[in-house]
Amino acid sequence: MNFCSNCGQKISFGKVPDDEKERFYCENCNIIHYQNPKIIVGTLPRWEDKILLCKRAIEPRKNLWTLPAGFLENNERIEDGAIRETTEEANAEIKIVRLFSVYSLPHVSQIYCIFLADLVNLNFHPGDESLEVELFKKEEIPWQKIAFNSIRFTLDKFVNATDLTDHEVHLGTWNKK
Repeated sequence: MNFCSNCGQKISFGKVPDDEKERFYCENCNIIHYQNPKIIVGTLPRWEDKILLCKRAIEPRKNLWTLPAGFLENNERIEDGAIRETTEEANAEIKIVRLFSVYSLPHVSQIYCIFLADLVNLNFHPGDESLEVELFKKEEIPWQKIAFNSIRFTLDKFVNATDLTDHEVHLGTWNKK
């Protein structure tokens, strides 16, 4: 970041009054330019005893399996973003059941919010970012080909859940060393 999006002047980086963190700020108009984590939203779509996974058509982790998920857009509710991403990646119609997992990746400033969802029908097919879209029974999940730790965490919590009606939100963190 080089210039203030408010006034166009050159910005500085350092401690600002009443804050412990260093931040980008404009000395001309006194605006602080916060850089906050990115929010990734998605779903864990299910049909009877199966879950829907997408094989990625793009990097990172191309050709590996994931849940339909992507970045939340500005002015978008997290539920709406999760539905949108599921439509974009799997062309699947879903009904959100509840928030299922929240997974933090502090080293890349990302937070995953994954919703448990029910597929409305079986009329799904790959979107532009997916090579394949497939339903898997719990014992068929391709664990060695899961794209991301956040998705592995969510799938593990789902597979080992004893009661999916308990409304527990599973919290996880990956602290890359």
